[in-house]
Amino acid sequence: MTSFVHRAVFGAAVVLAASAPFSQSASAADAVADFYKDKTVTITVGYGTGGGYDTMTRFFARHVGKHIPGNPNIIVQNMPGAPRSTNHLYNVAPKDGTALGVFAAATALEPLFGSDQAQFETEKFEWIGSLDRDVNSCAVWKGAGQNIKTLPDLIAAKKEVIFGASTAAATSSQHAVFLKKMLKANLKVITGYEGTNAVKLAMQRGEMDAACGLQANSVRSAYMQEVQNGELNFFVQFGDKPVPLFGDATVLNVMLLNPDDRQIADLIFKQTELARPLAAPPGTPKERVATLRKAMLDTFKDPAMIAEAQKMGLDFNPISGEDVAEMFANFMKTPKELAKKAADYTQPN
Repeated sequence: MTSFVHRAVFGAAVVLAASAPFSQSASAADAVADFYKDKTVTITVGYGTGGGYDTMTRFFARHVGKHIPGNPNIIVQNMPGAPRSTNHLYNVAPKDGTALGVFAAATALEPLFGSDQAQFETEKFEWIGSLDRDVNSCAVWKGAGQNIKTLPDLIAAKKEVIFGASTAAATSSQHAVFLKKMLKANLKVITGYEGTNAVKLAMQRGEMDAACGLQANSVRSAYMQEVQNGELNFFVQFGDKPVPLFGDATVLNVMLLNPDDRQIADLIFKQTELARPLAAPPGTPKERVATLRKAMLDTFKDPAMIAEAQKMGLDFNPISGEDVAEMFANFMKTPKELAKKAADYTQPN
């Protein structure tokens, strides 16, 4: 009898212990679902409408809501001007899981380069993930009137080539400035445009000759007509390996023979692997962060999203929130002297 009672009590204890984590997990999931029910999640994009960041974020927003427990409404809000939207997300936006932001990795790393406009600490963001892993490029409009096809052509240009960009903190500016300072390319950057789509319109009007910050998926979603009809021509790409979309554009590393120059270039251009980082403000409850991370990855497995992407000619390679956080943490460990050199090569003065 004693033996039977002992076994029964022990068995009950095992069952309770085994079920406790499940109950806690289920309870936490229910709490997250209850929170998001009838809520609206706002994703702020740090660029204007119609460009690559805006197009990609709106595409993602159409599908992610059904993967978040409680099925909240998802809206996208544009806040052009880096690091304006990043500062807003960090300091002003609600820290409850209803506010997210998409902005360039270069903007997120402004504190590393000593920017006094960056009012945030990169590693304190709750990184949800990155919507894509991509490669950046620069292109000219109709050869910039000088038959520019490659990076050496730009360097040898007799007439100054005008590049359009949103702000000095954006890759559209930083990458062009790098070409000017490191390789002595004959160019000038004019900022003040809301995004790459606005720059494209400026090129069509004859105000600009070229643009940087053109990522492969952005091109596929927003600029393929101009590429296919020969108006927009890529002259340089920044990945380690050539991307077929960019054709015969010069691979930058081929031009960099000095190991120090290559190390600086890696710091600047490998950021763009984090093509569309998605963040929540610091202080967002951890269980909601975990839910949003899972929802982001589940969205890219959604058959409806995959089908729509195929129709648009898009191919996504999302990065988990954990990996994004680790990548940013590694960037932030860069020695200050190296970061200063990179900053000097990307900031206009």
